[in-house]
Amino acid sequence: MKKYCSFFRVRFALGLQYRTAALAGMVTQFFWGGMNILMYRAFYEADAAAFPMTLQATSSYIWLQQAFLMLFAAWLLENEIFDDIVSGNVAYELCRPVNIYDMWFARSAANRLSRAVLRSFPILAVASLLPAPYGMAAPASAAHFLLFLLTAVLGFGVTVAFFMLVYALTFYTVSPNGLRILISSVVEFFAGAIIPLPFFPDGVRRVFEMLPFASMQNVPLRVYSASMTAQEMARAIGLQAFWLAALVAAGRMLCSHALTKMTVQGG
Repeated sequence: MKKYCSFFRVRFALGLQYRTAALAGMVTQFFWGGMNILMYRAFYEADAAAFPMTLQATSSYIWLQQAFLMLFAAWLLENEIFDDIVSGNVAYELCRPVNIYDMWFARSAANRLSRAVLRSFPILAVASLLPAPYGMAAPASAAHFLLFLLTAVLGFGVTVAFFMLVYALTFYTVSPNGLRILISSVVEFFAGAIIPLPFFPDGVRRVFEMLPFASMQNVPLRVYSASMTAQEMARAIGLQAFWLAALVAAGRMLCSHALTKMTVQGG
């Protein structure tokens, strides 16, 4: 465990060095979040009763989504891992006395977390100062805030574990580009990154909520905005724990199978 913590610390420290990129990203996210909220305001003014969430809850959802974008972004993948697999340099990684799945998991988690740390606090601070209903409201209660932290950790774990499957699948492809584009598009849609899942029709929403994508950012953002009942939160947390365990187990098996079939040529 100590060596994987070292991988995590090294990658986390490396990610904290990109402050200029984080500043540029924050500016983009402020504008994008504001545009989304103004767009939803137009729909709410037409018929606010037609929506399952209040405009204030939707605003909080959007600002949290922007603040923690790097934790759950479907397009934030490790190019270094893809390059190592495609080029065959993964053979050097196999020479180390480490489990390659655990090492990549630690690196991926650190990369996402370091970028989120740089961006999240300024966005949350500014969003909380905006007037209602356009700013980010405080959590409904202390219990909601604690559950938000729990579900955010579980959702983060599900996100990293799912994309570990993508890395493992790259062993079976000639180029990872098509797989990356397809997976990113699917995850963004089904995770509620484009349209919050409560805005879908009930039948469609219930199906979406059973998928692993809904256990990523959808659950913690809805818990914070108090758009879930106690029963729904309990079921969502159970699904998060299930998908985290299932995806980690599937990723380990797929990675192990791919390494046993791998052939590295060259000299």
